[in-house]
Amino acid sequence: MTTEAKKFMPCIYLYQKRAVSDREAKTDISVTPAALAGEYASSGCDRLYVHDMSVGDREHEETLDLIREICAASAVPVAGGGNIRRLEDVKKLLYAGCAQAVVELKGPEDLTLLEEVSKRFGPAKIIAGVDDPGQLEAAKEIIGRRASEVFLFHGAGVREAALVSPVPVTPFLPEVSLDKLLEVLSFANVAGLSGPLVTQNLGQMEALKKICRENQIPVEQENASFVWADFKKGPDGLVPVVVQDVKTEAVLMVAYMNEEAYRKTLESGRMHYYSRSRQALWLKGETSGHFQFVHRLTADCDMDTILARVEQIGAACHTGSYSCFFHEIQDRGRKEESHNPLKVLEEVLAVIEDRRIHPREGSYTNYLFEKGIDKILKKVGEEATEIVIAAKNPNPNEVKYEISDFLYHMMVLMAEKGITWEEITEELAKR
Repeated sequence: MTTEAKKFMPCIYLYQKRAVSDREAKTDISVTPAALAGEYASSGCDRLYVHDMSVGDREHEETLDLIREICAASAVPVAGGGNIRRLEDVKKLLYAGCAQAVVELKGPEDLTLLEEVSKRFGPAKIIAGVDDPGQLEAAKEIIGRRASEVFLFHGAGVREAALVSPVPVTPFLPEVSLDKLLEVLSFANVAGLSGPLVTQNLGQMEALKKICRENQIPVEQENASFVWADFKKGPDGLVPVVVQDVKTEAVLMVAYMNEEAYRKTLESGRMHYYSRSRQALWLKGETSGHFQFVHRLTADCDMDTILARVEQIGAACHTGSYSCFFHEIQDRGRKEESHNPLKVLEEVLAVIEDRRIHPREGSYTNYLFEKGIDKILKKVGEEATEIVIAAKNPNPNEVKYEISDFLYHMMVLMAEKGITWEEITEELAKR
C-alpha cells in the first residue's frame, strides 16, 4: 500500500450562482457557495472539488468570480472543473485560485487540450477526468505524461482503474458500506475519495480518519515528529503555544495545550487548546467560526513551547481584534521596520487610501483622485515609459527613481480600484 496520505474531497457544484446537489438533480444546497466552502474546509476534509455548470459567457464569468471567492474562503486546496474547452479556461481557473484544473476526457479534442494545457502549466496542475476505466485505458499513455491524477467520476470499476492508471486515481463514490470504503482506500493507486460518500459525511470526518488509522490506512494530519511525552510541561501539565499568522507573520495569540488538545490538533488540522479558566478542551473557532488551520507546528530548543503557524479565519482575539497583541507599550522600531519592503508598500498604500477618504488641500494624490481614472491611467503609462527610457542610460539610480515613481502611481490606481497588496501577492504566489 502507498504511504501517501489518502485525501477526502467534498464537491461543490455551481449553477446559477448557487451550490446544487449534483450535475443532474440541481437541488439547491446553498445560496452562498463561498460560505459553504468555508464550512466544508473546516470539517476536516483535505481539499475541495468545484464544478462550473454555468450556461453562457456572462454566467460563466459570474461563476469564475464565485470560484475566486470559494478559493479565498477555503483553507484547503481547490480543484476546479467544468466548462473547460480551451487553454484560457484552465488559465482562468488557476488564476482564480484553484490549485489544479480538471480536464474531462470526452473526445479526441480533449486529449489535444490535455497536451496543450499540461505543456503550458505543467502536469502537476492538471487532473484528467474520466467516466469509466475504459476511457482511462484508452488514454493512459497521454495521461501518464500530461496529468498528475485521475478523477473517476462514476466510481464504478475502481480496482480496474487503479490497476490501469499510470497516475493516482480519486474515485467519486456514492454511499457505500464502511468495509467497501476501507477496501477502496487500501488500493495502492487510490489517492483518496470524493463524491456523495464524502460530501454527505463531512460531520463524521474525524471519526472516519480515526478508523482509517486503526486500519493502517494513512490519512492527512496523522504524522508528527514528536509525541506528547517528548515535551517539557509546566507544573500544570500544559505546554504554551505561540500562534503566528502564516501569511502576515503577525503573532496572533498565546494559548496552552494538554495532551488531548495536541492530539486533536494533529488529527484534525485545526488548532485545539486547553482553557485554564474553564478547565476544558476547546476548538478555536467552534462558536465564532474563526478557525485556525495548521500549516506548521514547531517546538523550541528546550521542547517546552510550540510555535504554531496557522491560517487565521477572521479575528484571533475574543475582543474581535485580528491579534491579541494590540496594547502598544513602546515603539522604537519604526525606522528599522521601514526597511521591510512589503511594509513600506503597505504603508504607502495606506497613506494613499487615507488621502482618498480624507482629502488634504495641496495633496498631489488628491489631485489625481479628483481628475479621475483617465488621469491616473495616463500617469501610470507615462511612468512606465520613463522606466524604459531610464534603463537605456548607464546610471542605475535613474531606473530606481523611475520605478519608485511608477510604483507610487500604480498604488494610486490600486486605491482607485480597491485592490490591496495582499490580493496582489496572493495572485503572484499562484503563478
